[in-house]
Amino acid sequence: MKKRESGFTLIELLIVIAIIGILAAIAIPNLLNAVQRGKQKRTMSDMRTLATAIEAYAVDNNLYPPASCPTGTWAASNTPVVLGSTSSFSLLSPTYVAQPPTKDGWQNFFYYTVDAAAGQHYALASGGRNFVLDGLNCGTTTNFNDDIYYSDGTFLQWPEGAQN
Repeated sequence: MKKRESGFTLIELLIVIAIIGILAAIAIPNLLNAVQRGKQKRTMSDMRTLATAIEAYAVDNNLYPPASCPTGTWAASNTPVVLGSTSSFSLLSPTYVAQPPTKDGWQNFFYYTVDAAAGQHYALASGGRNFVLDGLNCGTTTNFNDDIYYSDGTFLQWPEGAQN
């Protein structure tokens, strides 16, 4: 009697590898898209957290915290300052927020500005995936490279819907 050998044939292995390749080709782009959406949502959440602390500071002090550059100079009106130092928003910590977020979901620094004259308006911005402030268009965006703007308690430009 001939003993039958056990194992997979070459054709069976090739079919399994082809199925795994097809599934990976479908799943990986969706996974990468989900990761970018997560970074956008994290950025929006951090902007809300920072804005809540800024608003609480303003309630106590009747003006928003100044936008100081890492060198200690003050930002001119409508000039965003990159929150690039660990001392950024030192006036908010620890009273209003334990550790103010200074980076967005892509690990780039947020932009912050306050009107220098009266200190009654502020704006936060994230340059998106490409970290370039392309300008404010107001409303929703559909690209991961588009900016996210938050000013005086509301989003002015934010991601919504399918992104590319």
